[in-house]
Parts: sequence; C-alpha cells; structure tokens
Amino acid sequence: MTSGPEEIARAVRQLRGGGLVAFPTETVYGLGAIARDVRAVERVFAIKGRPSTNPLIVHVSGEEMARTLTLSWNEHASKLARAFWPGPLTMVLARASGVPAIVSGGGATVAIRCPAHPLTLALIEMVGEGVVGPSANRSGHVSPTSAAHVEDEFREEVASGELMVLDGGACRAGIESTVVSLVDGAPMVLRPGVIGASEIAAVLGERVDERGGDESA
Repeated sequence: MTSGPEEIARAVRQLRGGGLVAFPTETVYGLGAIARDVRAVERVFAIKGRPSTNPLIVHVSGEEMARTLTLSWNEHASKLARAFWPGPLTMVLARASGVPAIVSGGGATVAIRCPAHPLTLALIEMVGEGVVGPSANRSGHVSPTSAAHVEDEFREEVASGELMVLDGGACRAGIESTVVSLVDGAPMVLRPGVIGASEIAAVLGERVDERGGDESA
C-alpha cells in the first residue's frame, strides 16, 4: 500500500525532529536525513556502515533549491536540469558554505539531484530544504527497489522508530542515478547510470568523458 498525505506529513515531522526517512525515487529507495542536520547525517553513515569520506547526494525539489546548495550554479547545470530533472541525473558542483562538510565527505563539492517521484518531491517541498539520500541499504548490499526491501534491511531501526519508510511502490529503474561533474573544466561522468554520457553531451553540445564512480544513490 503506497503512502499518502498523512504519511508524508509524518515523514516531514520525522526529518525535522532529527530522524531518518527512507523514500522512493525512480531509481532506488534513498535513506533520508535533512542535509544541514549534521547529527542525522552522521546517523545515515553509521547505520549504512558507509565510510564518512564517501559523499552523499542531496535531493532537491528543483533548480531553485539546488542553487542554494552551490557556489557555482552555471549554464551547464541549467541546461541539464531543464533536460533531465526531475530524473536520474546527479550534478556535482562547488559546495556552498551552508552545506555541512560531512555531506560531501569533507570535500569542496556537493552532489545534487531532483528525483522523479511525486511522493518524494512532495516530501522535499514540504520540508523546504535539501535531503541527503544514499541508497537505503547496508553498504555492500543490493540497492532496495521497494519499501519491503528497506524494512527487511533495517528491521531494528524501523522497529525503534528511528527510521520511517515511505512506501511509493516499486522503483522503475533499479540502478542508481548518473553522476556528472561540472567542476574543474570539461563535464565528466563520474558514475554511469540511467542517463548516458552521449545524452548529456547532446544537451551540452560538447564532449563528455566518463570514468568509474561510487555507490551513492
């Protein structure tokens, strides 16, 4: 059974109270915390068993919110947002000072995406700020594509109330978003995903190289 307005409102309270919420996207389920809440973000790393040097993706409701997270929103970013957001594309840009360093693994950049799932977009819009959301699984385990997968993975955290799971049905893609860097010169795909480098290149009108990536959702 999919979640509705009452569950979304409860999820907003959960996040604002420093708790965690697993939410659906078009790729996989994410393990959410408010990005500026350092203690909640630390808990995301802890229950996943994820190294603190591995950056998290911040999920936003659109370009307006994305601009508040970066020092360097540029024309490339606007073109890609118009073409692929909401959707499975994550953009890496220079991190704004208001984004805690822990979100970016201590680095100077921030990864941002706008997920194509109405339930999660409604959640983010109601929260009014960016929400981190790595895949809602223990590190090294298979990325979850249903609410039941998340509940099975984090039985203790769900039972204690530390983690709430929003049920948005099965994810369409089942693989993580494409990650593209828009800093330090030419655009580069850091992690292959649903959207190919050739599709990004077609939108930007220039070559886009590709290299290996990481495990964030």
